[in-house]
Amino acid sequence: MIVQLNRIHHAAVICSDYARSKDFYTRILGCRVIAENYRAERDSYKLDLSVGDNEQIELFSFPDPPPRVSRPEACGLRHLAFVVTDVEKQADALRDQGVPVEAVRVDEYTGKKFVFFFDPDGLPLELYEE
Repeated sequence: MIVQLNRIHHAAVICSDYARSKDFYTRILGCRVIAENYRAERDSYKLDLSVGDNEQIELFSFPDPPPRVSRPEACGLRHLAFVVTDVEKQADALRDQGVPVEAVRVDEYTGKKFVFFFDPDGLPLELYEE
């Protein structure tokens, strides 16, 4: 029997500076806070963020997390992509907030525009045009 997946529920991100990352994901990217919990036994925050109508990001903080492997072709999750209506407009909005953004590119297979930028811990993020 084949597993039947309906959609992706969330992506989990571990950050090194909770306040800085919370500000980035809420104020700059506009994610809405669903729930915020401090787990004293782990000295850890868990912040549930809404992306659009159905998707979520779980933002975690832990004391002294190991650094992320940063090579672009390392095994594991490569990047997190967000769908937007106008890539260039949203890239400009990020630049207006002081976020460095790479040059807009075009997907050679779909013809859609996309662009990469990074969260405060260097996690690669992508905007992909509908």
